[in-house]
Amino acid sequence: MSAEITQLNKETTYRIAGGKVGVLLIHGLCGTPAEMRFVAMGLARAGYTVHCPTLAGHGATRRDIINTTWQDWYLSAETALDEIRKDCDTVIVGGLCLGSIIGLHLAANNRDKVQGLALFSPALWINGWAMPWYTKLFSLVRVRWMANLLQFPDAASLGIKCPRVREFVRAALAASDGSGLGTAGTPGAMLLEHHRIVSAAKKILGKIDQPVLIVHSREDDYANLNNAAYVQANLGAPADLVVLEDSYHMVTLDKERHVVVEKTRSFVERIAASVSATVAGDAEAMEAA
Repeated sequence: MSAEITQLNKETTYRIAGGKVGVLLIHGLCGTPAEMRFVAMGLARAGYTVHCPTLAGHGATRRDIINTTWQDWYLSAETALDEIRKDCDTVIVGGLCLGSIIGLHLAANNRDKVQGLALFSPALWINGWAMPWYTKLFSLVRVRWMANLLQFPDAASLGIKCPRVREFVRAALAASDGSGLGTAGTPGAMLLEHHRIVSAAKKILGKIDQPVLIVHSREDDYANLNNAAYVQANLGAPADLVVLEDSYHMVTLDKERHVVVEKTRSFVERIAASVSATVAGDAEAMEAA
């Protein structure tokens, strides 16, 4: 397995070559694949192929991102799914926050291409303890021109409980043009598109019957734990829920990131073994016939 990272042009998209089992990791809203790097490297060390795409409009300027819709984000993720399927027979999709919502759509619409889902801090509602009270009022906004008048600042916590990591990210955001760790704050238009992709996702939850792992923090400052509970209760098949006790929203970067890697690695291993057993059983049945 080669752990060499291939950079694509000036994008932050990267790929790590591995075996025939692949993991597609999708970053969050106004973020970049840097959010997924620790998990990606942990999975790569286990021998898996890992792709971390940059969603449409992300990793560039604020003007670029506000000119996109949730359908643009989804299509860029679906293109990445098609790419990793060229190298892998089994694919698990993992996503952080918005990335997990996109993962739900990918699983529902590509049942033959997605064998499992790992959802990190799924955010159906922006209702964590650090969110300002007026965030709830944004649900009244229905049109983009009005949404474009609004800007939502990042929480002081930045979704990270670990002080050392939080200060590193804060300094990087202050010095960034948006291509490294993403943009500071969330434009209102992007929050509106988030509401729209969530509304669409709620309608297809029952179609998803692939194995699902949900990792969510009890202290999530952006998205309350009830987000994970809702997803788990409405999926088309039982899902495993891991509740973290010492992290905030950005579980792939925070204090328990090693736990996230280990739980995800075990989940991927279990799916890969199940797929292999099914293939072997089908081969035996064909020989017997």
